[in-house]
Amino acid sequence: MSDEVLATVSASPPRRWLGVGMLAFMGGLLIYVALSTQPAFGWQLFLLGVGIGALLMADRLRRATSMTLELTAQELRTSGGETIVRIDNIKSLDRGMFAFKPSNGFVIRTLQADSRRWESGLWWRIGRRIGVGGVTPGHQTKNMAEIIAAMIAQRDNG
Repeated sequence: MSDEVLATVSASPPRRWLGVGMLAFMGGLLIYVALSTQPAFGWQLFLLGVGIGALLMADRLRRATSMTLELTAQELRTSGGETIVRIDNIKSLDRGMFAFKPSNGFVIRTLQADSRRWESGLWWRIGRRIGVGGVTPGHQTKNMAEIIAAMIAQRDNG
């Protein structure tokens, strides 16, 4: 079988930097408020903790969205080579308006559960559900979802 990439999904640069910037700004603002206004000690610790957490999340979002998702005939994987899901493990795909899915994305339901994983802004996996999307352009995720749906239909009918 071929290892040809059928579709790719990568983070939209404006959305990526807006998300990273907003998280970093919020973290910096919370730390500033905690250190400049001297609230009660418990609140100061809370503000510092949430501020540091927001800065860590900003860095995690920055690193996660530097990857690209690639769809081949055998699997959905990251540009680093990590397999997210094999095509033969996909049970169904949901991209409806009321689906519990990431923004501009879709949800894959698998036959077998896998370990939890979260790459902020790009994809996540909890049990038998995999969400793809977030800071990604809608046309890329829609194209990938349609190709996966066609692959599932072809597999189930043939």
